Order: sequence, then C-alpha cells, then structure tokens
Amino acid sequence: MSSTERAIEALLFAAAEPLSLADLARRLPQDADVEGALEALRGRYEGRGVELASVAGGWRFQTAVDLDYLMTEERAEPRRLSRAAQEILAIIAYHQPVTRAEMEMIRGVQTSRGSLDALLELGLVRLRGRRRTPGRPVTYGTTDVFLEHYGLASLADLPGAAEMKAAGLLDLNMPSGFAVPDPTRPAEDEDPLELGEAAEFHQDFLGGDE
Repeated sequence: MSSTERAIEALLFAAAEPLSLADLARRLPQDADVEGALEALRGRYEGRGVELASVAGGWRFQTAVDLDYLMTEERAEPRRLSRAAQEILAIIAYHQPVTRAEMEMIRGVQTSRGSLDALLELGLVRLRGRRRTPGRPVTYGTTDVFLEHYGLASLADLPGAAEMKAAGLLDLNMPSGFAVPDPTRPAEDEDPLELGEAAEFHQDFLGGDE
C-alpha cells in the first residue's frame, strides 16, 4: 500500500462525513495521485465487511450493503410517567383492587383520564373486575409488566409505606390499616369481568368525554 493510500485511509476513517477529492487533496502533498489511490483502496476493500463508497460527491468508509442488517438496533424508549400517574400507580399497587372513585378519595383530587389511560397503554395496570356495590364500578390492579418493570418477584416485594413516602410516591393521606395486598387472594367484594368486557370498557374509556 502506497503512502498516499495509507494517508487517505486514515483521513476517511477519522472523518465525520464524506470527504471530497478537494478535501483530500488539501491534506496531501501536491503531487499525490488522489484519484488513483482512491480506486486502489476501493479495490482493496471490495468484498470486505467495510467498503469504500462515493456518497454525495465525497468518499467514505461504510458497512457493506449486505451487512446493514447487523447495524440495526431495536431499543425501547422508556416513557416517563407524570407525577399524577406515579401517584395513581402507587395507589393501585397498594390498594388493588381499587376503583377510580377510591383513587380520587385517597388522592383528594380527580383522577385524570390521561394519567390512568397512560398506565393502561403501558400495560402497568389492568381492569380487574367490578365492585359489588351500587353502579358496579370497575376495579383496577397491576400486571406482570408492572412487576417486571420494577424488578419485583411479587407484590409482596413492594417497598413499605415509609419507603414509598420517602420516594415521594405516597405523599398522601393514607387510610388506617394500610398494607401490601395479597394478589393471590381474591377480593371478597369483587366479581371478575365477563369475557370481552375489559376490551369494551377500555374502548369506551378512550372514546368517551371528560
């Protein structure tokens, strides 16, 4: 490999964008055969994992076209929860099964449809059943996605109330008898949703008015 080829190879590897013939010539001796060196390099890299290519009037090293698939990376971007959504999630985790009205009673403010819907869309909470009270309100609970997201083996591994308050997630007027629920024990005042009822309710929830 000639000294000109080596110099061009070094310049192109270090460049953040394609370099034109003029760009390369400015960095090399006046008598350097830039075009000849580029052709020699292109032949040298032909068939390898990295190839020399002419792009947008310049030259660059790039991954061989048939290996592009190796450079594809699928990465899930985490969606940040609002403060309201975090509070609602904490209430659902510790009080499930819990209705929307009960969430509002604990927080002291109206539960935003957007916050609750965000939790449903992320799969952190689910519709559990219906409370055996007038109006048969829907109850909410957490999901396996919730456990996976927070690295919990079960709800029994949830931090205690004091830890949650210290983290700012339970800065609320919690009722007496506050305790981590046992997800394996069905609620005595709750009936399971009928087949297809969860999907129908969710659709109404998304499409309804505030």
